Amino acid sequence: MNVDQGLFVPLLLGIIEGLTEFLPVSSTGHLLLVEHFLGFDSPGRVFEVLIQLGAILAIVVIYFWRLVGIARDVFLRKPYALRFALCVILACLPAAIAGVLLHDFIKTVIYESPILICVMLIVGGVVLLFVDQLKLKPKYTEIYSYPPLMCFYIGLFQMLALIPGVSRSGATIVGSLLLGTDKRSAAEFSFFVALPLMVGAFGYDFYKNRELIGPELGLNIAIGFAAAFIVGTLVVKYLLDFVSRHGFSFFAYWRIFVGAIGLWGLLLFK
Repeated sequence: MNVDQGLFVPLLLGIIEGLTEFLPVSSTGHLLLVEHFLGFDSPGRVFEVLIQLGAILAIVVIYFWRLVGIARDVFLRKPYALRFALCVILACLPAAIAGVLLHDFIKTVIYESPILICVMLIVGGVVLLFVDQLKLKPKYTEIYSYPPLMCFYIGLFQMLALIPGVSRSGATIVGSLLLGTDKRSAAEFSFFVALPLMVGAFGYDFYKNRELIGPELGLNIAIGFAAAFIVGTLVVKYLLDFVSRHGFSFFAYWRIFVGAIGLWGLLLFK
């Protein structure tokens, strides 16, 4: 990590993480591209994973009492809560297993391929724009009514997000829409699926890279973590209303723009 960059770069990266974690634009893709052009180097790519928990805590804050209610109802064995818990587990399972098995390959190969990231941003933007403009008739408008098998299929879509530039929320949302959900509930379901996945990724990455986290890296992670939490809270608070009114086309165009600018920069400064 370049110590001459001071605290501004981790602060900037934390803001980017908070802005993009819950949008279908790929937070990891944005982080890795910005780091590439700024010359920011995180040992073991641990910074990128650990600051994500800051954004995830935003969900806990916004949905705190709802999460408490679901946990209570699971304990009381209420059918809707047990069904929803099963759906979240099934949606997380494919990406969790693949993430553990491919962890080292993802970190050492795919994360170090900025051209691939740009291409996936563009391709994912085109796919999101296409799906957003389809005249789909949703069968499910409430996350508690999602069938468990459908949630497992959504999880298979989410596996694609192990490639930076695809977007975890984007893959979840596209899979959900194609399988019969409406836009608002698809975005909301992506919030809940993010919780166990990102907490698990945080714990696994922290354990594997704990020896790399010295005072300097720890300070940078703390700054990025705090920025991601604050900005992520604002995004979670207002995203669902935005999606309900405007859909996902804005995010699709943004992906294409960032991917194209990234490719241009990579070719220009190669």
